[in-house]
Amino acid sequence: MAGKKVIITGVPGVGKTSVIDETIKKLGEEGIVYSNINFGSFMFEVAQEEDIAHDRDLMRTLGKDTQKRLQRLASQGIAKIDGNIIIDTHASVKTTSGFLAGLPLWVIQELIPDIIVLVETDADQILKRRLSDNSRTRDIEGFRDIDAHQQFNRSVAAAYAMVCGCTVKYITNADFLLEKAVSELITILR
Repeated sequence: MAGKKVIITGVPGVGKTSVIDETIKKLGEEGIVYSNINFGSFMFEVAQEEDIAHDRDLMRTLGKDTQKRLQRLASQGIAKIDGNIIIDTHASVKTTSGFLAGLPLWVIQELIPDIIVLVETDADQILKRRLSDNSRTRDIEGFRDIDAHQQFNRSVAAAYAMVCGCTVKYITNADFLLEKAVSELITILR
C-alpha cells in the first residue's frame, strides 16, 4: 500500500520532534495513521552494528565518506516502508568541514517525498531551547550561526524539491505556539 512520504526537517533545537509527536497523536485520534521514521536513528543503528559510533549526537564527527554510506543505507531501508510516513531528519548537518547535505541526491532519489516541511523559528528561541535541553549533546552556537543554518536549510530544501518534484512548506514553531504549528502540519498531512 502506497502512502504519503513527508520529510520534516529543522535545525537542532527547533522543536521538530515535539511538532511531529503531537501531530501524529492528533491525526491518530482522527483515524489517520502515520509512522514516524527517524533518519538519524536508521544511520545510527548501522553505525552501531559496524562499531563506528556509540553516541548518536557524535555521528556528525564521522568522516564525510562514512556519513554518505550511512545515508545511502538508511534511505534504502526507509524507501521500502509502506503507508503514510513522516521522515524526521535534518536538511543539513553541521560538520567540522562545513555543512553536509542531509538528503543528497542518492538519498532524495530513494525517498521521493510528496512534500518537505521545514520547521523553523527565531534563532534566539532555538538557542534558548538548546541551552535548556540537558538530554542532548549539542554544539554551542550563537544567534548568527543558527540563523545561517536555517537559511542553508531553505536553500537545500529548494534543491531537493527540484530533484523530486515535491513542494516545500515552512512551519513556524514559536515559543508557546506549538498548537499552531501542529494545526498547520495536520492540514498538510490529511
